[in-house]
Amino acid sequence: MSVVWPLTMLYWGPIGLVFYFAFGRATPGAKQREAPMWQATFLGATHCGAGCALGDFIGEWLAFLLAFSIAGSELIGRLALAFVLAYLIGVAFQYFSIAPMRGFGFRDGVIAAVKADTLSLVAYEVGMFGVMIAFAKLATPLEPTDSAYWVRMQLAMVAGFLTTYPVNYWLIRRGIKEKM
Repeated sequence: MSVVWPLTMLYWGPIGLVFYFAFGRATPGAKQREAPMWQATFLGATHCGAGCALGDFIGEWLAFLLAFSIAGSELIGRLALAFVLAYLIGVAFQYFSIAPMRGFGFRDGVIAAVKADTLSLVAYEVGMFGVMIAFAKLATPLEPTDSAYWVRMQLAMVAGFLTTYPVNYWLIRRGIKEKM
């Protein structure tokens, strides 16, 4: 989670800092208590969102710098590359959480990480990509070199967080994803 919170604050901004101080940080010497389900779900969604945010950020820049497109569409190219990177990074984040918690080796850890992250990530990206597509259709097109582009991306990432929250609730309730 030490990597998750700084990435979360990139798109939640100061609100992310409030969440971090409210229930995100470990307090040394404090008695561990089980977090309420809404907080455990929130933490699970931030974990998913951090991997997605990092993959999306890297993917946006790579696609832009390489002029990557699919079927002549730069938007589809950026979204596809961002999705692939978000998925790979998200599974890696999950692996490094799940494997140590459950004492899994590499193979079982990767399988568990894929199970825990796939639905969560898809839900996040659906929300995020929906907002990015809406901005591309309804507003002036922007490039990653424009600061307004990243404001839109922040809003899209918050939307992704909102669409992944219920999926994370379900995954944690079913024991597919660990409580953070």
